[in-house]
Amino acid sequence: MVDIIKPAKGNEAGIVENLKKRNSGINAKIEAKARAIMEDVRKNGWDAVVKYSLEFDGREPYELTKEDIDRAVSECPEDLYKSLEKAASNIRDYQKRLVPEGKVWNVKGGVLGQLVRGLSKVGVYAPGGTAAYPSSVLMCAVPAQVAGVEEIILVTPPTENLNCAVIAAAKIAGVHRIIAVGGIQAVAALTFGAGTVPKVDKLVGPGNAYVNAAKKLAFGELDIDMIAGPSEILIIADGDANPAYCAADMLSQAEHDELASSILVTDSNELAKAVKEQLEEQLSRLERKDIIKKSLANFGAIIICEDMEKAVEIANIVAPEHLELHTEDPWQLIPKIKNAGAIFLGESSPEPLGDYMAGPSHVLPTSGTARFFSPLSVESFLKKTSIIKFTRTGLRELAEDIMRLAESEGFTAHMNSIGIRFEQSK
Repeated sequence: MVDIIKPAKGNEAGIVENLKKRNSGINAKIEAKARAIMEDVRKNGWDAVVKYSLEFDGREPYELTKEDIDRAVSECPEDLYKSLEKAASNIRDYQKRLVPEGKVWNVKGGVLGQLVRGLSKVGVYAPGGTAAYPSSVLMCAVPAQVAGVEEIILVTPPTENLNCAVIAAAKIAGVHRIIAVGGIQAVAALTFGAGTVPKVDKLVGPGNAYVNAAKKLAFGELDIDMIAGPSEILIIADGDANPAYCAADMLSQAEHDELASSILVTDSNELAKAVKEQLEEQLSRLERKDIIKKSLANFGAIIICEDMEKAVEIANIVAPEHLELHTEDPWQLIPKIKNAGAIFLGESSPEPLGDYMAGPSHVLPTSGTARFFSPLSVESFLKKTSIIKFTRTGLRELAEDIMRLAESEGFTAHMNSIGIRFEQSK
């Protein structure tokens, strides 16, 4: 089911690179389909949106009324609603602590600074049907709310019965409008504006390959969170780690889909063997065992390395979406970790804690992009504007340098913009 790998010295990087080669790209056929629909919606607006909604979903798109929302929320089990509220509260508290403040400061000759403002309009995509994730609605919409986004619009496919937990999560998160429209046509409507669907500044949230292709094409007209690839976890564990916990966390990630990757890196032969045994034992009790088996067989591994230094080296090469540290003192490893979407410290901090309840958004960089991308957060919904205010004396002191630099680039109008202010004083 999963191999135990004991790499040759210095060969860890090559082994990990092989594990990372997953078919997560957007193929040309899907991208061509997305491009055609996006262009149709750009030219023909709401009529095109309705056409594709009828073609792919069998229903016309519509906006939920307050009564529709209240009815769906009333169908959400009370205990589930309370759990969603608790999760939203934790997310909101975490994000509030991350809000950057604008500032101004004095410099020689003037004042500089930066304004911080929330985006005006943001779209949140929520998949429909069996792939409905109310937790993702919270993880996307609550940070936007904390950022002060003026209008948050949730779009979700017009399935026969909209998922009541998704609608409840939207209400709890402070979503302003919910529109039952999905797929490429929903992305296009939010990108260009169509009917009553406004053009938004940013679009976030998970979707299928067609939605991802449309988001990729939309980037530039608006901002997006990321093009998410298959989910992944890497666990660094020493000889004292609990093999049952390590195995359970690998299995929890592997059940996402057949392309998910679960990797354990350890310096203990005994732990490696025990974790493999636990994987086989626990798998028999799980519902999505067929998916898990394929995921572990193709993209799972237990890697035995010589020490924790090598384990960290492998983790930094993988740049995993989720990194768990099952070691005696996980804080000792933190300064050495360069690349990870989220880090979970200790055996009582399993990845599902972050998926649902801890507070940080679970929208994380995948497929090695944690090398340069960050998790979705309140800052993802903020824009920053520079402030520059100089006195005449302050400008005069820099005038010659400005004109010299402008002249070196061939911009005589820039030189004139500065020089004209001081001609009369010569």
